[in-house]
Amino acid sequence: MKRILMIGTGGTIASDITDSGLAPELTTEDLLCYVPGLRQMCEVDCLQLCSIDSTNMTPARWLDIAAAVRGSYDAYDGFVICHGTDTMAYTAAALSYLIQESPKPIVLTGSQKPIHMEITDSKTNLQDSFACACDGRIGGVMIVFGGVVIAGTRARKTYSKSFFAFSSINYPLLGAMQDGRLIPYLTPACGGPFFYDRLDARVSLLKLIPGAGAAALGFLLQESDAVIIESFGVGGVPTEGGYLETIRAAVAAGKTVVMATQVQNEGSDLGVYKVGHALKGVSGVLEAYDMTTEAVTAKLMWVLAQTGDPDELRRLFYTPVANDVLCAEE
Repeated sequence: MKRILMIGTGGTIASDITDSGLAPELTTEDLLCYVPGLRQMCEVDCLQLCSIDSTNMTPARWLDIAAAVRGSYDAYDGFVICHGTDTMAYTAAALSYLIQESPKPIVLTGSQKPIHMEITDSKTNLQDSFACACDGRIGGVMIVFGGVVIAGTRARKTYSKSFFAFSSINYPLLGAMQDGRLIPYLTPACGGPFFYDRLDARVSLLKLIPGAGAAALGFLLQESDAVIIESFGVGGVPTEGGYLETIRAAVAAGKTVVMATQVQNEGSDLGVYKVGHALKGVSGVLEAYDMTTEAVTAKLMWVLAQTGDPDELRRLFYTPVANDVLCAEE
């Protein structure tokens, strides 16, 4: 019988009704009582790392989760991490960089409705997640939710209330769950595991809106080691408002700028229009291509913690990890 470690962090799945709205109240042991069949599927041990709304998730807690998996890795066949849905995609991406090429499944799941409710997706998501973790044919970090298996670097929450909350962005699903069984579509390369224990959390995100000047960008660049700019369409910045000057001054001072797109599908391509071409090839300016914003954020934190050398930073950023980018510069 397979051994699975269930790690609890809180989230809707573990929430109860309070005077101030839903708040995490249940432990992983409590959750197991609602789905007793899980203990017949495998041997389950529980670890409660925290009990928070995922809005309160932080890079420091990502490191705690990765450390918990690392410390227990040899003792278990797989891991199921219960997490709130709102920042689950960020956590999945972060764990994909902190725990690379794991042959063992590291599954994140949660729910849109608490487990104590009569109509809830929590029990099915838990059953599917444990089935996927016990199956073992898909290794690495993934989200199992709403009957599908999504690579940790490709997930995004695309519905705020529906049970099919997550989508795989610019990459196929890894698999599907049917009648409690895993149907694998893709099996990621698993030559590890390789663990990392550092992140640089000084990463910021700016979403462009028409007519805004570069003052906000300038402030973020002062306060951060790297800034992601979510631009329009395939990418670029306004020719007026001081954007180009602000970016060039910042990268000359050693800051990193990543150009991404607000458009969910198909990614960026700075070379298409003049507004983007001006940034193409500028030292210190990187391009997200088909990566999700969640993955870009986590990857920058990981890369910045590994090196301060601009050339090595560029190389690491463009090196694919867990299928996070398909079309990169290098």
